[in-house]
Amino acid sequence: MKYYDILLDNIKIGTTRLEKADVPMGVVFGEIRLADGISGYDLFKTYCLTNRIEIINDYPHDRFIGTSNIPGIKVVDNNSAEIKGQVINIEGMDNNIFEVIISGIPYPLFEAEFLHHVKSYKNKFEDS
Repeated sequence: MKYYDILLDNIKIGTTRLEKADVPMGVVFGEIRLADGISGYDLFKTYCLTNRIEIINDYPHDRFIGTSNIPGIKVVDNNSAEIKGQVINIEGMDNNIFEVIISGIPYPLFEAEFLHHVKSYKNKFEDS
C-alpha cells in the first residue's frame, strides 16, 4: 500500500495509507500520521472554527473531534494527483487515532487508484 500526503491549505500536515474502504459507496479512509508536534484536536478545531466549518462531534475532555466536509483538505498521491471525492472529513482523538474519510469518489478513478480494495471486495463474493 502506498502513502498519500494530507495537505491543509496546501501545507503538509501528515500522511495516510487509505487502508480501508467501502467500495460500493466510493469511500476510502485511513489513519492519519500527523507531522511531529501537531495536536490533531487543536489543529482541526481551530481550523473549523476559523473557517466556519461544522463540527459534528466535539468532546474537549477527551480531545475527540469529528468534522463535516473540510474543503481546505487535499489528499494527494506521490505524483501530487489529488484523490477527489464529494466530501472529506476528519474524525479522531489526540493520543489515539485520527482518520481522514473521503466519500463519493467517482468511478473509474476509484477503481484505478484503489484496485486492491475493489479486488478484495469482489473476492468476498467469489469465496461464498
